[in-house]
Amino acid sequence: GIYDMKSGAYIANHAYRHLVRAGKETPLPITFMYVPEEEIGSPTSRKMIVDLAKKNKYVLVTEPARDGGKVVTARNGRLKYDITVIGRPSHAGLRHMDGRSAIREMAHQILFLEGLTDYGRSITCSVGTISGGTLTNVVPAKCTITVDLRVPDMDAAEEIKAKVEGMTPVGPDCVLKIEGGVDRPPYEKFEGIEKLFQHAKGLAAEIGFDLQDLKTGGGSDGNFTGALGIPTLDGLGADGHGAHSHDEFIYYSSLVERCRLMIRLFETLE
Repeated sequence: GIYDMKSGAYIANHAYRHLVRAGKETPLPITFMYVPEEEIGSPTSRKMIVDLAKKNKYVLVTEPARDGGKVVTARNGRLKYDITVIGRPSHAGLRHMDGRSAIREMAHQILFLEGLTDYGRSITCSVGTISGGTLTNVVPAKCTITVDLRVPDMDAAEEIKAKVEGMTPVGPDCVLKIEGGVDRPPYEKFEGIEKLFQHAKGLAAEIGFDLQDLKTGGGSDGNFTGALGIPTLDGLGADGHGAHSHDEFIYYSSLVERCRLMIRLFETLE
């Protein structure tokens, strides 16, 4: 969408084109990487992101701004799982007792998974999709779900990972298949990120606005680079609201200050 994150891609490109038109050179070389599959976890581009990040001193991510224009200096991690229950089919009327309902079994597992949510610890679990069964008169032999879990740090990630991968069937004669793991590692605001943020905050003050930061539960490709210990400043895109919704929008006024900030970052980072 325009907020998450077409406008961010535009901001970075516009800033670079501005410098080219002005005939200016930056202190450091700039590498642009546009990732079309970020929303599904960057499965084929993750290695390229990591390899390129290791060759650069800083990473600037134009994911959307948060909460009125704040940039992101830390992110929760994400675990993703595909879980399947294999039961036993039977006629729902004639031989119901012979069947082993995969959907019934999965219902137990879903309640366990959703119960892992702990807002006080910034741990959440969402069973995002479910499919199963064939016909209403057949005891369902298969059910599959996809699961999204968010964790604040690697200790929590390992704890939740062990709980999910240690799940066992509740009912008899059902088989539970669990595939997945850590999709995006969490990262905190370490010294390099704090210095990068303070530099950007100073530039924003020169431009005329107060830049603030936060930690967010959402994931981005910045998780990969921040977890490597590379100073990463995320959320440099436009301010707005409604990511992934029908009423997604940006504040047009934010484009000017965010473009000016990106230009100054290009001009001053060394």
